[in-house]
Amino acid sequence: MRRSTAAAVGTLTGAALIIGVRLSVATPAAPVASSASVDLADPNLDAEPAATGTAAAGKSGKKGESDSSGEAAGSSDEEAAAGTGLKNGDHQGTAVKNPYGTIQVTIRVSGGKITAAGATYPTTADSATINPPAIATLKQETLQAQSADIDAVSGATFTSESYVKSLQAALDKAGA
Repeated sequence: MRRSTAAAVGTLTGAALIIGVRLSVATPAAPVASSASVDLADPNLDAEPAATGTAAAGKSGKKGESDSSGEAAGSSDEEAAAGTGLKNGDHQGTAVKNPYGTIQVTIRVSGGKITAAGATYPTTADSATINPPAIATLKQETLQAQSADIDAVSGATFTSESYVKSLQAALDKAGA
């Protein structure tokens, strides 16, 4: 009888301690969602200023050399852009929401080609480990394909779909 009483008291005491410890431990605060910066600064890119959604000034940097449509006149970039239909400058796609957050792509077009791609994306919870490498892969594919016809990244389906939709919107703004 003594042993069973001691065992019951010990079991109840142990259970109470476990519950008490779990209640006293605070859960760690979730990291605050911050958008990853869009890094289009690359030493290999042209250093000419460009406004989002508008054509950049010619290589000479003279802002007065434009026609009534706002496009640079007489530059070799314009001739190259005419072949692809993409206007030089930085073009931002629409923000596309998915169950894990919002993705927004920005592209830089120079010489009628996509020379850089950047994106803002969620960096909390599982997205912190999934999105950075997935977005890096999607950026590389964008530069290789020069279009929104790129493959999805395995394990990042929602991120890939949102990226492609935002990229297509940026290409539409660039005039593709």
